[in-house]
Amino acid sequence: MPCRVESPNLVKIYKKYHPKGLEILSVSLDDLSQKSAWLAAIRKDSLSWTQVSDLKGGDNEAAQLYGIQSIPENFLIDPGGRIIALSLRGEELDKKLETIFTK
Repeated sequence: MPCRVESPNLVKIYKKYHPKGLEILSVSLDDLSQKSAWLAAIRKDSLSWTQVSDLKGGDNEAAQLYGIQSIPENFLIDPGGRIIALSLRGEELDKKLETIFTK
């Protein structure tokens, strides 16, 4: 549920910045028992970007690789693959993207 609170903001940001080059990759930490609910949430929240999950819940390999211990979490990665910001939400994320895409 914490992730879904941020979904409307991400939908708005994706519509605004995707035409300028923003891509979003969402990694779910749901497990196999939650698969149907996860897929339903994607549809209900109109999340049109790529969604992935290994359905291992807290043992998700991406979460372990990047040290994610709570959600939602995000990483802003530049075209060179460098992490340039972490944990931005709401207006803070929009402002950061605005500085990037208006250069």
